[in-house]
Amino acid sequence: MSIKAIGVLTAGGDAPGMNAAVRAVVRTALALGLRAHGIRRAYAGLVEGDICELGARDVGGIIQRGGTFLRTARFKDFAKPEVQQTALRQLKTSGIDALVAIGGDGTMRGALALHRLGFRVMGVPASIDNDVCGTDISIGVDTALNTILEAIDRLRDTASSHQRAFIVETMGRKCGHLALMSGIISGAEMTLIPEQDVPPEEVAAAVREAYARGKTHAIVVVSEGAKYPAIALKERLNEMRLDVDLRVTVLGHVQRGGAPSAWDRLIAARLGVNAVERLAKGESGAMVALQAREVLSVPLEEAGTRQRQPDMEYYRMARMLAK
Repeated sequence: MSIKAIGVLTAGGDAPGMNAAVRAVVRTALALGLRAHGIRRAYAGLVEGDICELGARDVGGIIQRGGTFLRTARFKDFAKPEVQQTALRQLKTSGIDALVAIGGDGTMRGALALHRLGFRVMGVPASIDNDVCGTDISIGVDTALNTILEAIDRLRDTASSHQRAFIVETMGRKCGHLALMSGIISGAEMTLIPEQDVPPEEVAAAVREAYARGKTHAIVVVSEGAKYPAIALKERLNEMRLDVDLRVTVLGHVQRGGAPSAWDRLIAARLGVNAVERLAKGESGAMVALQAREVLSVPLEEAGTRQRQPDMEYYRMARMLAK
């Protein structure tokens, strides 16, 4: 059975570049002679039938915008079989033959559920945490890292002026990729991530050594999912009488916002185009992924059931370069 119309949704946490991916999906579908439908508010909107047809001009002027103009939502009820059946009926009622789901691992689980019900679906990874299994990088990661790096560079200026130490907390409840990469590229004295337990005593030693080497500041990057997130770490370090003016900056959701970088716009375009072309050729039940610069597809069973872990070789590198 040939495809006549493709739906697209963005789900889970927003990521810079989602709009660029939606644009690529819509315009590729139109170029192939297919209709395109946008689904607002992710799986919640799908179940409620919040669906609209999109033309080329509807996705004009969004490539540079952060967030997602389709909006997003977290919808735990989608795990229920009866809710999935409602979603399936809404897709059929709207005349949608296939779906492109853009988001993180939870989004891929939702896509997998629809695939198992016999609906054609393709996933596109978008998550600033870079925790989607099967792809080297997800849409939004590069922009988030540049946002973190800019913040740390600015903090270093004021830290050096006052001989202060800063603890900078990044996002990443279960995956420490953002903290690990930003620790390396910012020259942080210490990086704490969920995957590696580091005692506060070791952090204190690293900060003391930095000042002993004549540095006028110290930067510690902490993932929010680390055993000691920023505020808890500061409290422990204060108990050790570190004798350093210690400050905390929690970057929070500022990491999600902002215009997507050139790299995020490019991979969003590549993945969006590839997802539609694969659906048009009859492929389903997979996620398009970037692996060693090539766009491949991986089964949704892999992308939606396991979390990607950071390469711990980068952790060794971070520790070595901080000396």
